[in-house]
Amino acid sequence: MTLRILATGGTFDKHYNELEGKLAFADSHLPDVLQRARLTVPVALEVCMLMDSLEMNDSHRQTILQACQNATEKAIVIIHGTDTMRETAEVLGAAKLDKTIVFTGAMIPYEIANSDAFFNLGFACGVAQLLPAGVHVAMNGKIFAWDNVQKNRAAGVFDTK
Repeated sequence: MTLRILATGGTFDKHYNELEGKLAFADSHLPDVLQRARLTVPVALEVCMLMDSLEMNDSHRQTILQACQNATEKAIVIIHGTDTMRETAEVLGAAKLDKTIVFTGAMIPYEIANSDAFFNLGFACGVAQLLPAGVHVAMNGKIFAWDNVQKNRAAGVFDTK
């Protein structure tokens, strides 16, 4: 089994720009993250876009859907911003693809101390190989159905609706 990982940006892939004191996008962290993770399952990495999910629109979501439709792999992990992960998952859920699609992301960027990015990616890669076809969200050790999840901003976690 080969696992496809789609990068779309989000906090997971943000870099800290010390000159401006801001988080921004440069290159994806995922090649380094995957090397560090030492996954033994073959991985096909595709960078669809690197953007904050609050800036995503229907066109961006269609690009992600098309990448999933074009993927030959049956298991797909999508790294996505947490603010609109649910909205993109809804587009893919409505498409009813015969694939296991798992969304994940991070509340703290990968390169920042105490980030949840590394764990969330490993967790998502594991469950993507085990879950049935459908669209799921895997965050902080929990798995959610795409249509029964929400970001709890006050607690900084995901939970059911």
